[in-house]
Amino acid sequence: MMRLETGGGRRIRGGILAATLLSVSGFVAPAAARITKIEITSVQSPTFDGMSFGAVGQYQKLVGRAYGEVDPKDPANGSITDIALAPKNVRGMVEYSSNILIIRPIDRSKGNHKLLFEINNRGHILAFASLNDAQQNSNDPSHAADAGNGFMMRQGYTLAWSGWDAISGVTPGVGGGPFVLDAPVAKNADGSPITGPSLEEFVIDNDTTTSGALSYAAASLDTTKATLFVRARVDDEPTSLPADAWRYAADGKSINLWPEGTKFQAGKLYELIYPAKDPKVTGLGFAAIRDFASFLRHAKADDHGQANPLAGDIKEVLTYCISQPCRMMREFVALGFNEDPNWPLGPDARGKAVDGVLDWVGGGSGIFANYRFAEPFRTHRQHIARWYPEYKFPFAYPITTDTVTGKTDGLLRRCLESDTCPKIIDANSENEYWAKAASILHTDTRGLDLWETPNVRLYLISGRPHGDGVPASGFGICQQTRNPLVGNQGLRALLVMLDKWVSTGAEPPASRVPRAGEETLVSSKQEDVGFPMIPGVTYNGRMHRGDLLDFGPEADRGILTVLPPKLLGSPYPAFVPRVDADGNTLGGIRLPDIVVPTGTYTGWNLRKDPPDEGCDHAGMYLPFARTKAERLAKGDPRRSLEERYPDHAAYVRAVASAAANAQRQGFLLQEDAERYVKAAEESDVGR
Repeated sequence: MMRLETGGGRRIRGGILAATLLSVSGFVAPAAARITKIEITSVQSPTFDGMSFGAVGQYQKLVGRAYGEVDPKDPANGSITDIALAPKNVRGMVEYSSNILIIRPIDRSKGNHKLLFEINNRGHILAFASLNDAQQNSNDPSHAADAGNGFMMRQGYTLAWSGWDAISGVTPGVGGGPFVLDAPVAKNADGSPITGPSLEEFVIDNDTTTSGALSYAAASLDTTKATLFVRARVDDEPTSLPADAWRYAADGKSINLWPEGTKFQAGKLYELIYPAKDPKVTGLGFAAIRDFASFLRHAKADDHGQANPLAGDIKEVLTYCISQPCRMMREFVALGFNEDPNWPLGPDARGKAVDGVLDWVGGGSGIFANYRFAEPFRTHRQHIARWYPEYKFPFAYPITTDTVTGKTDGLLRRCLESDTCPKIIDANSENEYWAKAASILHTDTRGLDLWETPNVRLYLISGRPHGDGVPASGFGICQQTRNPLVGNQGLRALLVMLDKWVSTGAEPPASRVPRAGEETLVSSKQEDVGFPMIPGVTYNGRMHRGDLLDFGPEADRGILTVLPPKLLGSPYPAFVPRVDADGNTLGGIRLPDIVVPTGTYTGWNLRKDPPDEGCDHAGMYLPFARTKAERLAKGDPRRSLEERYPDHAAYVRAVASAAANAQRQGFLLQEDAERYVKAAEESDVGR
């Protein structure tokens, strides 16, 4: 496609002819992709039980549905797997739709004119717990309790959600959640069903499960054409069950062990390789994110004259996500979907669908979304989902060469070529280093530190488990009490940083992650990590390896033919953060609970069954003994609370100092610094 360069590096899609038609006649050619119809089915005004948020005032909630279409022949959409095999409308376009939710200030003049677009997690809203400290998340936030401390609204953001994930077995609705993409099913050119191999993993952590749902219906109910494997550990050699030990349900959408009522074994991984049919065009999720953001910012109305509810209001678009959708956003950028085919001509044109991206706990990998028979809900961790195409080069943002395969690429390569890279803050907890090999984000394939990348900041919020903003408690399926810390305080500060970076160009502090060159990024051996010998705590260094998998010769175009994949080895070095004498991380952003600790907070834990495997997304909390005598009696090498803090006032002063230091660096907002001090004052430490 031709492009005409104009002042300031802006590009005009369609070149000179399009520019001439626009200037002479006002004619606008149909876009290669856009929202064609928007329905607002209900409005709650005010919402949140009439709660008012500082100077911004009250908010209102709009629910409805959005319909979109993409041109399968346009290069902007060409990377979507099976897009050419999707059904087309009379205009030759491929259609999709999604339920939507918009929460905006009633008086839009009091808002900040910025859209905070949460890329939902498996259809669910997570922002209110993680950014607003709400006690739980809701897919239909309506009450004062859902608003939490009101942070996002007090900042003046307009909030939006839509579907991108074509979740199997969930029917898309209108408004509310889950937010699901209604994506078409691909067909062969002659209209016949597409069939092919699919891998379904069932992770069994109970002794009650008797059946397992399939992401795609089986193409044949003959169990001899499939294989059901079982193993306890990811490294175990799998055992195949006899074909008569299980059956498909009549509709081919689930399996049951046989005889009827037989239970899956607790603590085991079951892997079914089977012939599936009717793959959805799940890569449309990338276009759905791009086009909804573009419509809300630029459009006056849809194709039917229905007004854009945010017309003329939104100047900048920021996205926020937790975990799975952050891996989606990583590939969104890598595949070039941030180039907006609907950007308007004029002095404010940017060419970007999204201006800023805040990712939380996305780990060091991509997502199983842009494939035939994709399963976007899967997530690699040390123990689970290791045989899916998620962990693959390019891992990092800058353009590098993979010394294993010889490929040269980077997550930013395409957007650098089109000058459409967003500002990105990619933050992780410690768990991502142990369970998802996050170190590959800032090391090359030899394990050497990578340089700082313009437009990108990487941060580790130290001492945190993988989480959605709601504190964990108890043991769960883990050996030790789970780490209750959340990333909320740091995330609020990072959102403010990103906002300023996008709006004013004020650059955030340099990336703050553990570095091999600083000896804060090390192997998981206990002697390298420096983790103390704590009575009752098993340390085995279990972590996610840097595997190289072969899914067959068509994998690069989204078709997996070798399942399970062939393991070619684990050539990519993966590292974890080094810790201090207490077991708390030395690198990254160290907030007051790590600088002035009451215990050891880790990003890793071990499962009860099997006992030597990583406990998925959990960390652990190991409190300090209260007195020196108590710790000596237990043989605990970590200093007790009384040895650290001679009295309560000393503890409060230490917390206040740590909070003030984090605030000066920009990693803590004043309101959160005050919360830390108040919590210290109300604690019994040193009393």
